[in-house]
Amino acid sequence: MKLVINSLSKTYANGVRALNNVSLTLNNGMFGLLGPNGAGKSSLMRTIATLQEADQGSIFLDDLDVLKNKTQVRQLLGYLPQEFGVYPKISAERMLDHIAQLKGIASTGERKDLVDYLLENVNLTKDRKKHLGTYSGGMKQRFGIAQALIGNPKLIIVDEPTAGLDPAERNRFYNLLSQLGENTIVILSTHIVEDVSTLCSNFAIICQGEVLYAGEPDTAVKEMEGKIFTKAISKQELPHYQDDFMVISTQLKSGKLHIRVFQETIPGDGFLPVSPNLEDVYFSNIAARIDVTTI
Repeated sequence: MKLVINSLSKTYANGVRALNNVSLTLNNGMFGLLGPNGAGKSSLMRTIATLQEADQGSIFLDDLDVLKNKTQVRQLLGYLPQEFGVYPKISAERMLDHIAQLKGIASTGERKDLVDYLLENVNLTKDRKKHLGTYSGGMKQRFGIAQALIGNPKLIIVDEPTAGLDPAERNRFYNLLSQLGENTIVILSTHIVEDVSTLCSNFAIICQGEVLYAGEPDTAVKEMEGKIFTKAISKQELPHYQDDFMVISTQLKSGKLHIRVFQETIPGDGFLPVSPNLEDVYFSNIAARIDVTTI
């Protein structure tokens, strides 16, 4: 399948321009949507998920007009929003069974097998009979992932899905999404660069409602080769270096501030070249829009 987003814009009633002429093309596989909080990621996800209207532009899932055929799109969609509510007095297995019925899975046996599979894959089997109201934040997130996968969706949208997950749970989630991405379009919206570098074959950086970069993570990193340099300075020297260089990130270690700068030529002045990573790609793209060097 293919999802084509063309010239999509959205301005809210308070005047905030959440999306500004967004255009992207997504094929089967994992697609990372990377950006800071408030970048417009959730607005784009909600629009694709048919939960809000766009002011202009179009979205097509193959030949299906997403903005005009909401019911049909929802039948093909699995969606895990950043924040979602649960029925507190019902167990996870009963709730998943109910959602499966709503998705058109009539066979009791088929639903049971599906619920067992999903609970196992999100590590909730031993907690299957507990009321959802007793779940921790991480457990609710895992339940949300399970419900998004019901009905064999062709398009899966997950908004900040690893928030609240410990490292072991995050790895389990990575493996689950990687399996799904082989035959499905999976959109992973996150501000965690590691999520994108670990999972996604393609990604885009969005900030202040605009797409700043779109491509393959490995290609993006290679384009930065020979352009990232680092130096240890005192915290008091940071404003001076910000005046002279494009400082894209800072990290405080043992009382010294280690800065990374993006520079087309060797800067000298004691800077050392370092191998770039996807964080450098991300920070170098958003640096002109927001302060990425706050310490």
